Parts: sequence; C-alpha cells; structure tokens
Amino acid sequence: MAEPIRVLVSGAAGKTANALLYSIARGAAFGKEQPVILRLLDVPPMMDVLQNLVTELHACTLPLLRDVVATDAEEVAYQDLDVAILLSSVSVKVGREAKELLRDNVKIYQAHGKALDRFAKKSVLVIVVGDPANTNCLVASKWARSIPWQNFTFLTRLDQHRAQVLIARRLGVPAADIQNIIIWGNHASMLYPDASQAKVRVRGHEVSVCDTLQDDNFLKRDFIAKVQQCVTAGIRSYQAPNSMATAKAICDHVRDLWFGTPEGHFVSMGVSSNGNPYGLPNGLFYSFPVTLKEKTWKVVAGLPISDFSCAKMELAAKELIEEKEIALDLLYFEG
Repeated sequence: MAEPIRVLVSGAAGKTANALLYSIARGAAFGKEQPVILRLLDVPPMMDVLQNLVTELHACTLPLLRDVVATDAEEVAYQDLDVAILLSSVSVKVGREAKELLRDNVKIYQAHGKALDRFAKKSVLVIVVGDPANTNCLVASKWARSIPWQNFTFLTRLDQHRAQVLIARRLGVPAADIQNIIIWGNHASMLYPDASQAKVRVRGHEVSVCDTLQDDNFLKRDFIAKVQQCVTAGIRSYQAPNSMATAKAICDHVRDLWFGTPEGHFVSMGVSSNGNPYGLPNGLFYSFPVTLKEKTWKVVAGLPISDFSCAKMELAAKELIEEKEIALDLLYFEG
C-alpha cells in the first residue's frame, strides 16, 4: 500500500464530521488503497467528545486507518498536512445579525489560513465546507500566503446532488443517471442551479435533460427556487439534519480532486474566479463547472450561456462581492 496521508477535519465534534470521518477511514474519499492518518481538531471543551470519537474509530478496525489524533493545538493538527477539510463555522442563529456572524467566521478562517501557512505542506489541498463557504475560503487563502490559491476549493457538491435529485424525480430515473448539472455562484441564497448542459442516461445513452423534460417553465422557476430553498434552510438549521448528505458530498468532492473526473463529465466546485472564461469578476471564490486531473481543477470553457443564465450568474457574483467587501473590511479593521 501507499504511504499514509494526513487528513485534517476541523469542527470534528459535529454531526457532519462524525459521518465524514468513518467514510474517509473506509476509503470513500481516497480509495481502497490509500491509508490515512486522521487529525481531529476542535475547541478545548470538545476534547472529551473527540476522544470518544477516536475510540469509536479505532473500534471499527478499518484497515486503512493508521492513526487518529484528537487535538485543540494548531501545531499538532496542521503539521505536514496533505488534505484539510474545514467544517468549523459559527451557525446562523435567531437574534444574531449577519455581519456579527460573518465577523466570527472571518476570525475562524483567518486562524485556519495562518495555521496552514505555518505548518501544512505547501501542496496541501484545502476544502472549505463551513458557511459562508466562499468567503471563508477566500479568507483562508489570503492568510495562507505560501500555499497556491488553486489549492483552495469550497463545497457546492451538496447543491449539485440536490439539483440532480429534483431532475431525476421529474424524469423517473435514479439521481446517479443525471450528469453535468451546474451550480453557479455561492452556497447561499443567490446560488444558480443550471440544467442547460445536463445529461440523463436513457437505455445506455446520454441525452439532453432539457430535450427529455421539455418543461422550460419548471427549469427556470420551481427547479431554481427549490434548490435555493434547500440551501437557505440548511444554513439556517444548526441541528445538522443533512449531515449524512453533506458527508457524502464532501467525499465525492475530495474523490474527484484526488482521482479526476471521467471524460466528458464535469462537476460543480467552488474555486477561484481568477481568469475565468465567463467574464465574471476576478478575486472571488465562485462555483463553476470544472474538470479535474492530477489534483488540479480547470473551469469548463465554451459553454453556451443564455441571457437568462447570464443574469443569474451576475446576481450570484454581486452577492459574493458584497460579502467579500464586508469580510475584508473586518479583517483590515481588526488587523
């Protein structure tokens, strides 16, 4: 077998981490031939929870799991990391203003970025899950100055999965038979799910979802609204009802980073907008359709973009720009 890789999961005491850690340890993210050393990071009051989780993972007797380390110390958690999966964030709660929540999350991801910069391998792959994922990803990348910005991605795979399910139910097929759904923008209210390039497998052949469905009204209204509603509800619920679905989406995201995407297929992933082929503003982290090869992503170029899609994509970018400006003001104000 290969040498073990070191994988950090922050916010490791949460429900999503519980489902995710077992999946990683059994090979769902890095394959059945890749041993792993898991690093579990959380705040000091959660150490008893993490120690119980360490015991549980060892008791599963998983052959790929070489070690599990629970810690609240950055120098232990981040040392020589190959992959960092950052779940930690302050959740939306009644009575707290959006700017206050953003300030708390900016502090968390500024600390993540600094620790990655000090201790992790410069080749580390960083996957941001904690909301607001795009801005958290931006902040972490800005403070991990020695790590290439291309190494930072954020999760929109769960949104892609939700969109696939809606289309699949409409067509009466398994969700896995739907490919090339696009999530543009942010894991937030202005996210734009786009089925214009989607394919469905019918009798062994891939055909256009739009041609098969023949329901433009659904695709431009209910489909978009339902995916957006799922996102908003998920962010506002801090009881983690989607922990299994989120863990599965993270594993799919990581697996594609690690092994690449199949020929002819692309997936949705939050990446840097720098140099994107669709004229969207640089300096953001934005969800695009991407292909992956040798642990490197590339935005799919040349897709036809309708006026309707262009307007939706620009709305998502506007939301991200506003959030970015607030976050950077907070960073500069607080030093």
